[in-house]
Amino acid sequence: MTEKQKAYLSLHFCVLIWGFTAILGRLIQVSALPLVWWRVVLCVGLLVWLVPVTQRRLIGGRQAVRLLGIGAMIGVHWICFYGAVKLSNASVAVASMAMTTLFASFTEPMILRRRIIWYELGLGILILPGMVLMVGDLDWGMQTGFGVGVLGAFIAAVFTAFNKREIDMNPPPPLAMSLYELSGAVLITTLSLLVVQPSLERIWPVGLDWAWLLLLAWVCTLLPHYLTLKAMRYISAFATNLTINLEPVYGVLLAMVIFQENKILPPNFYIGVVIVLVAVFSHPFLKRWLDRAV
Repeated sequence: MTEKQKAYLSLHFCVLIWGFTAILGRLIQVSALPLVWWRVVLCVGLLVWLVPVTQRRLIGGRQAVRLLGIGAMIGVHWICFYGAVKLSNASVAVASMAMTTLFASFTEPMILRRRIIWYELGLGILILPGMVLMVGDLDWGMQTGFGVGVLGAFIAAVFTAFNKREIDMNPPPPLAMSLYELSGAVLITTLSLLVVQPSLERIWPVGLDWAWLLLLAWVCTLLPHYLTLKAMRYISAFATNLTINLEPVYGVLLAMVIFQENKILPPNFYIGVVIVLVAVFSHPFLKRWLDRAV
């Protein structure tokens, strides 16, 4: 198995783990913004203990600032996603995040200073109807929530491209990179929390929330973040964003198993799944075929 194949396999494992975030979000009683704050704070707390000082010193001052900035974008992306859920509903939020792939088809070329690839733009457009069919009936009247979700999708495409640039230029150790980026997410979510919800009583987890938050932070956030940064050493930012569109597929299947939601899904869901699968799995084959043709 080549390093690129291992990277794709690792990324699919990450997306499967991210599928659990919707399950945990349903179990955790804390509201959206405090949930994001606890998520990143717990990650950073573990990383401070895990990352050796020697690895941290490999990241210079300028790169540290850039990584903190990327982390701030990651934090804003998560706030936008949960904000879209609150302002509209989960279906509209998931559909808006499908725009990430389309945005990635031109933000990555702009940031990495390469030409736009026609089949990436085509796959980015193809993923949109597939995602709409998967998430079911959408209330497009919830324009504010959809707009916030689209903003989050754009930010996701941008920070993924910046991550790819950092990895291509001077790749730091993935754990140390995660520490700086998630620290940036802590800073931006802390500022947001102080503005929106300054009362500490309303953010404190109770009962099993602690267990679910630890699982969300350490298994469903830190582990896939680390593995994704490693995978991006071998695959593009566009391929990363394209593969992440499988998260709703895994999320729905996991919900069916865990919560016994065995109701028959409408035919549109399966049509949407097929479209998303075609888009995701055709990308590496198209890339390999066209690279050979050049």
